[in-house]
Amino acid sequence: MNWDASDTAPDAGPERLVGAAADREDQAVEAALRPKDLNEFIGQERVRQQLDLVLKAARQRGATADHVLLSGAPGLGKTTLSMIIAAEMGVPIRITSGPAIQHAGDLAAILSSLQEGEVLFLDEIHRMSRPAEEMLYMAMEDFRVDVVVGKGPGATAIPLELPPFTLVGATTRAGLLPPPLRDRFGFTAHMEFYGPAELERVIHRSAGLLDVSVAVEGAAEIAGRSRGTPRIANRLLRRVRDYAQVRADGVITQEIAAKALEVYEVDERGLDRLDRAVLHALLNLFGGGPVGLSTLAVAVGEERETVEEVAEPFLVREGLLARTPRGRIATPAAWAHLGLTPPQGGGAGGPGQTGLFGP
Repeated sequence: MNWDASDTAPDAGPERLVGAAADREDQAVEAALRPKDLNEFIGQERVRQQLDLVLKAARQRGATADHVLLSGAPGLGKTTLSMIIAAEMGVPIRITSGPAIQHAGDLAAILSSLQEGEVLFLDEIHRMSRPAEEMLYMAMEDFRVDVVVGKGPGATAIPLELPPFTLVGATTRAGLLPPPLRDRFGFTAHMEFYGPAELERVIHRSAGLLDVSVAVEGAAEIAGRSRGTPRIANRLLRRVRDYAQVRADGVITQEIAAKALEVYEVDERGLDRLDRAVLHALLNLFGGGPVGLSTLAVAVGEERETVEEVAEPFLVREGLLARTPRGRIATPAAWAHLGLTPPQGGGAGGPGQTGLFGP
């Protein structure tokens, strides 16, 4: 069945309409905060310099830019850089994702509609189906695809010439990309987490665009809780702005930022509700571990994938949790962060401990 706005509007409840409007507003704000060119882009200095050379050289030759692979954690600017690549080259951009391309025909339809020089941004490229992936090899290298018509002995492969285009692939798990695909990218870059000083620059820039007054100490407070990620910094800035507008004079100081983020359950190290729930369960229920991921997920009432992909990477990076062959264990820093005393001779998370069941 085909749906449009007229189909859903009469039956949509007020909560759904309000939620959809809020999502559109958040998307509009995020789009407004995105840098428009490399000069505006903050951080990732090495990647910016390398990409600037690639794009300038392509423009001087009057050629299409090489295919680009961007890897790194979510929220570091991969989508923004893809849009900047298109803007710098003066061409349109087409945006799709790996999970949306489940058949080779889906990819063929997208590729055949591209204009010459257009940028195709393929997010989560490692999640694309294998048949589509194999079609992409020829498209990237020879700018052609073979469209198979018919089935069985009567099937015929019809070659379809494509205009030169630039593929920008983004992935959070570069190790899952097969070497034949990875090797076809002319430029690859890994996006690093941001330092506090870079995040402060991001916050001051976004505050200017949002017409928000933020003190240096207020920006530093938000940056310190942003997990090294610009997307999170911008989200926290908007929430602190709301708090300052409603409960203060609209100016974001260090005190206001700290109080606001306490309301939104983001602590001084950037841990949110889920992060602390995982640590509390690991320490209080399992004595610091080791404990299996599935058991830990059940204890916090979340799916296994949510704990593994959302909470764990940050906790491991902060040195609060460790993965071992026997399961997850808390580090001494986790006990200290939650103000708890490690049990003697109990869980593996405390100093000098040997595990739940002895050596």
